[in-house]
Amino acid sequence: MNVSDFDPDLLERVIRRQRSGADAMVSAWVSASAGAGKTRVLRDRVLRLLLEGVQPQRLLCLTFTKAAAAEMARRINSELGDWAVLGDEELRARLMELVGKEPPDDVFRRSRQLFARVLDAPGGMKIMTIHAFCQSVLRRFPLEAGVVPHFQVMEDRDASEFLEDTKADLLARAHLDDGDLGRAVADVAGRVHEIRFPDLLHEIALSRASFAEMLLEAGGIEGACIRIAGILDLEPDADPVSVLATACMDGAFDSDALRRAASGLAGGTKTDKERSALIGDWLTGDWESRVAGFDVYALCYLTKQGKLRKQLATKSIREAHPYLDKILHAEADRLLALRELLRKAELYAASSALIRVAAELVAGYEARKAARGRLDYDDLISRTRMLLRGDGVTAWVLFKLDGGIDHVLIDEAQDTNPEQWDIILALVDEFFAGMSGGDEVSEQAGLPARSVFAVGDSKQSIFSFQGADPSRFDAVRRFLEERAKTAGRDWRNVVLDFSFRSARPVLEVVDRVFTGKPAGIGVVDSGTSVQHTPLRANMSGLVELWPPLVVEKIEAPEPWKPPVEPVTRAGAMEQLADLIAARIADWLDSNEVLESQGRPIRAGDIMVLVRQRGEFVEALVRALKVRKVPVAGVDRMVLSEQIAVMDLLALGSFLLLPEDDLTLATLLKSPLVGLGEDMLFNLAHDRGEASLWQALVQRREANPAFAAAHDLLFDLLGRVDFERPYELYAGVLARGGREQLFARLGPDAADPIDEFLSLALNYERSHAPTLQGFLHWVEAGQAEVKRDLDQTGGAVRVMTVHGAKGLEAPIIFLPDTTRLPRKLPSILWDEDDMGPYFLWLPRADDADQTTEALRERVRARRDEEYRRLLYVAMTRAEERLYVCGWNEPAEGSWYDLVRPALEPVAHPVDEPVLTSLATKENPVIRLSAPQRGAVDVSDPDRIPRAVSPPTWLASPAPPEPASPRPLAPSGLGEDPPVRAPVGVGVDATRFVRGNILHRLMQLLPALPVAAQRDAALRYLARPGLELDPDVQSELASEALSILEAPDFEHLFGPDSLAEVSVTGTAVASDGTIYVISGQIDRLVLSPERVSIIDYKSNRPPPKDPTAVAPVYLRQMAAYRHIVRESWPDREVSVHLLWTDAPRLMTLPDELLDPHAPTGVSAARTLF
Repeated sequence: MNVSDFDPDLLERVIRRQRSGADAMVSAWVSASAGAGKTRVLRDRVLRLLLEGVQPQRLLCLTFTKAAAAEMARRINSELGDWAVLGDEELRARLMELVGKEPPDDVFRRSRQLFARVLDAPGGMKIMTIHAFCQSVLRRFPLEAGVVPHFQVMEDRDASEFLEDTKADLLARAHLDDGDLGRAVADVAGRVHEIRFPDLLHEIALSRASFAEMLLEAGGIEGACIRIAGILDLEPDADPVSVLATACMDGAFDSDALRRAASGLAGGTKTDKERSALIGDWLTGDWESRVAGFDVYALCYLTKQGKLRKQLATKSIREAHPYLDKILHAEADRLLALRELLRKAELYAASSALIRVAAELVAGYEARKAARGRLDYDDLISRTRMLLRGDGVTAWVLFKLDGGIDHVLIDEAQDTNPEQWDIILALVDEFFAGMSGGDEVSEQAGLPARSVFAVGDSKQSIFSFQGADPSRFDAVRRFLEERAKTAGRDWRNVVLDFSFRSARPVLEVVDRVFTGKPAGIGVVDSGTSVQHTPLRANMSGLVELWPPLVVEKIEAPEPWKPPVEPVTRAGAMEQLADLIAARIADWLDSNEVLESQGRPIRAGDIMVLVRQRGEFVEALVRALKVRKVPVAGVDRMVLSEQIAVMDLLALGSFLLLPEDDLTLATLLKSPLVGLGEDMLFNLAHDRGEASLWQALVQRREANPAFAAAHDLLFDLLGRVDFERPYELYAGVLARGGREQLFARLGPDAADPIDEFLSLALNYERSHAPTLQGFLHWVEAGQAEVKRDLDQTGGAVRVMTVHGAKGLEAPIIFLPDTTRLPRKLPSILWDEDDMGPYFLWLPRADDADQTTEALRERVRARRDEEYRRLLYVAMTRAEERLYVCGWNEPAEGSWYDLVRPALEPVAHPVDEPVLTSLATKENPVIRLSAPQRGAVDVSDPDRIPRAVSPPTWLASPAPPEPASPRPLAPSGLGEDPPVRAPVGVGVDATRFVRGNILHRLMQLLPALPVAAQRDAALRYLARPGLELDPDVQSELASEALSILEAPDFEHLFGPDSLAEVSVTGTAVASDGTIYVISGQIDRLVLSPERVSIIDYKSNRPPPKDPTAVAPVYLRQMAAYRHIVRESWPDREVSVHLLWTDAPRLMTLPDELLDPHAPTGVSAARTLF
């Protein structure tokens, strides 16, 4: 990306708006559209806070992922590292670009020190995920939070295992329980199909945090049941049996009128007479018979679906008895109301049973975690939330935290869920509560007032399954803005609606799609439109829509008539995968140019995004591999479904049970053994009653391949009882297994194999290391591996839209566009003022009006996120966007939303690769813009070139040179022998005294002059130093006499640095290379000179430089040579500051030259 691509005037307006959001002096809420540079604004905000003097440890920056936190820390440290070493002019230009004005001298000086300050900050700068922050809080306040001090955080695999064990224990206890638990499990199981029951338990487990919160807010199971009854407008003791019994009692209906109606119906048609008989029989029965026959009786008025019948009597009867129709409709209305009430009662009974099961599951899971001192990721949030929002110690905890955090920054704010917002709001509540202690300190020090900064985009909120709610995004913004303004604080709302990423055609189509209904619903506020301003106005780009690929259904032959020819062929999904692979291969083979970059398209430029992983992803990866297109595979994989892992599992199964013929046959054909079909047949054929393993033992001499297979497996059978799973598998792979798997399966097998070995290590940490247990653990856990496809380099990436969040690519394919999300959960969650609640709907047909309304809200939220997912998918594209799909697009699908927006501005195009897809009536259409302006092709990376492997690749590595030996500067050369006087010992306290003086001289200059003496005395009074009061006073006076002396003022000014680390290498006379590493007590920098000052506390000090000990001369000579390497354009002077006098002694060059090391190089100065 070149700056010349941008309109200069527009770029300047954009930069001003970014600076407005990054202003350290105000709280800000930044709404940043896709590609608007929100990460840059967040980075700049942190840098500007540091420039204003905010201590690094008082910042808290919360990101959505660990990768985002690491990237943000990398960007900040990289910039600060540059500031430390840039020339003055270049640094001033950088700072001016950041803040928009010339930096004052104090800010300029501070900028050079920030890198060291960040590195030295206690605990470092807090850039982390919300989960990592919560973990740090709980580590700090474990007792207050009610957790064990040394808790461990469970990974998803361990949490899944705990849940599976809890579910098994729950069902075992329910089987033996005749009380509430047994009845509840039986009730729940009886309402769903046996295949659906495990899925229901899994759904409960996924919602365990919501169940736990509902139970907590309601005060337990009974309170939760009362809450559900209130939602359904029922009494807590209502149940279907009592409701129906009440409705069938005498007096619940007009029996006299119904008898008159039955009598009138008796004179009508056959249907009327049947209805008359049913009504009469039901009326004449007793209460119990009416309950038993209610369903049959209700059919006189209602359909089986519970709807009112079109007519309750024939026309002739209604004309003969006008009163009759009114009576029947009155009863029908009663039954309709009763049906609704029965539905409510059934749903109440179902939901009450489910909450009891959920309560037991949650309690069992919590007990299992507590017994092992574990917390899952949900616990980190919930425990911290309770700690910061509860009673008792909350105020004290907030006081302790508030004393260490002055500025909170939130990245990806739209993906923050309500519980996480509660934590953040608790942290920042004091920021706007008036002048607190932190505000007073900031004001006195001239620092920015405590602030909140959030950046996000509600259009990109796609993580509802993690609790994210875009409506909460706006609600929190309004709340914080009101708090800030009430407190008289500056608040700034900044909108970044431009894009550094995408070309004009891409943004134009995005704007057209999401402006108005239906696509805009849930993406933008009602009555507003999406408007993106492209900064790369000269960049080429296109959006292309392919006709949906529809394949006629083939009628299968009748079962008893065999087909004359095969009737199977690739379906629409497979054909589309093949077309996409063909298009990509054609680009790569023909060196088609990516116009904006002036180079041929590479496989790494292409990203294929789908809504969910499935058969299409597998078909596409397969089609790309067939055409030899580099492909990175999928972003997630189930480990036990990978071929390499299946082969390793088969090996383990054989070692446990050699008599399993099928497993052994699978293993023998795998790359680990490598027998072909013919050899396997010869081994298995005509073996009588012998097992396949016995046949291999008996025939091992008949074929060298049989012998090799036997020897390998026999050796492993001897090891399996004595080696841990990791040791066993690592040995197999090290002895050629890995190479054999790679030879057949390719390099894609590397990741699954490595993850499999990692699983083995993880298993052994918390389980008895048995092979049988490990195999069961792997197969039962369905371990899913996340892969970082952003680091795959030159390969096509196939990812879900969720996985691609935050990524971009020059070319994007959207093939999964014609389907709508269909499935709704049976446990329907919502929230009101009392917190979360649910209703369980086992069958959709059993919904009452309340539950149906809840289903519609859940459906609406699902569909809104479906449309936001489209926005995220489309805005990943930099230059080209291809939209396609298989089968006819459903109404409201992505394809259906894009087509009407693109058609009015697009034109038909002919693509040779797509001739089988396009027709005259339904062509491929495209909106495109050419590249305007020249493209810089000077970058050698733009030009493809053949690269020969370097010669060293096939040559043995030369012997490594000996590592340089570490040496202190004073250790260079030799000291003359000195004989200690007899009877005179060395006073060790003088070394302690010297160290203390060094420390005071390091710390005190950074403090105001008025505060130096008190600070010195506080430091010297520390019990660990064990100093008498007289010695404390003497040392303080000695240090302050130096700092207050006018002759030494320039040594401690703003252009001086304390404790500067220096490193270099030197060559001794015998050729040995030494690493010189030391620390200069004080370094004074000026444009023409660098002065080295080293403190010496000897008593009495020498009066003449020639009397200085040689060890000191060697030390200072080494410092001088290293500093000269770092500042070759400045004069270097060397001084000793004798603290006892105090006196500054200059060491002339002619005195130091004889002691200088030779060959000093690779010097480095750190400060």
